[in-house]
Amino acid sequence: MRLAVGSIAVGVLVLGLKLTAWWLTGSVALYSDALESIVNVAAAVAALVAIRLSAKPADRNHPYGHHKAEYFSAVIEGVLIILAALSIAHAAYGALSAQHMPEFGPVGLAVNALASVINAIWATVLIRAGRTRRSPALAADGRHLLTDVVSSVGVLAGVLLAALTGWLILDPILALLVAVNILWSGWQLVKSSVSGLMDEAVAPEELTAIREVISRHADGALEAHDLRTRQAGRVTFIDFHLVVPGEMTVCEAHEICDRIEGGLRTAVGEAVITIHVEPEDKAKHTGVLVL
Repeated sequence: MRLAVGSIAVGVLVLGLKLTAWWLTGSVALYSDALESIVNVAAAVAALVAIRLSAKPADRNHPYGHHKAEYFSAVIEGVLIILAALSIAHAAYGALSAQHMPEFGPVGLAVNALASVINAIWATVLIRAGRTRRSPALAADGRHLLTDVVSSVGVLAGVLLAALTGWLILDPILALLVAVNILWSGWQLVKSSVSGLMDEAVAPEELTAIREVISRHADGALEAHDLRTRQAGRVTFIDFHLVVPGEMTVCEAHEICDRIEGGLRTAVGEAVITIHVEPEDKAKHTGVLVL
């Protein structure tokens, strides 16, 4: 929660710096950079709302919790990025039609560079926190900021080149390149978020780890099959069938399930686990074979 609030504060600070740089120079390329920061602020607000909503406990209408709310934040951010790119392209087209020489003063460029440094530091913080906490909203916000940093560095380099060469056309062309770059970023965000909303299975390496944990902690069982997984925000949903000897008592089967659930939560973090216990005549001899 504090990181999401911090993103809003950093976004407002960076936006102020970039707008100042644009005001000092009149560069349409720096304007495009500032416009993307407006999206950053709006996206940070959306991420805060989504994180607060996803943290709510399960209720009668949402028995599986509210974890998917974070994916909606990432989708909204992707849409905002696309809208910003279209606005930048419009401004760049106007600048191509009526070219003018911006005031490429060192103060304006230095202010924009400072904003990029702040963004780079905060992007690193968000990406690490998103991976650690399994938060799509924080990770998406961090990746977007990192894209902003890359485009800002390119803009600064191009603006310096325009100032040195006097080529007026470089300024709007740079703005168009920024628009293309953030369009690609927006598409990647929307694509990854839709995968989460569509209950896509966990990554292959994580699925392999889950299979190994089940096999390692299922001593006494015969077989586990029909393993299914999905990701919803920071929560992993796992369900499978566990085959046990027909003469095994309910208490003994329950102890095996408890061991498996403990091992899975240690391995994957927050998880919702459903195990369907079956007698040995239901064995399929496929899936996760328990040794």
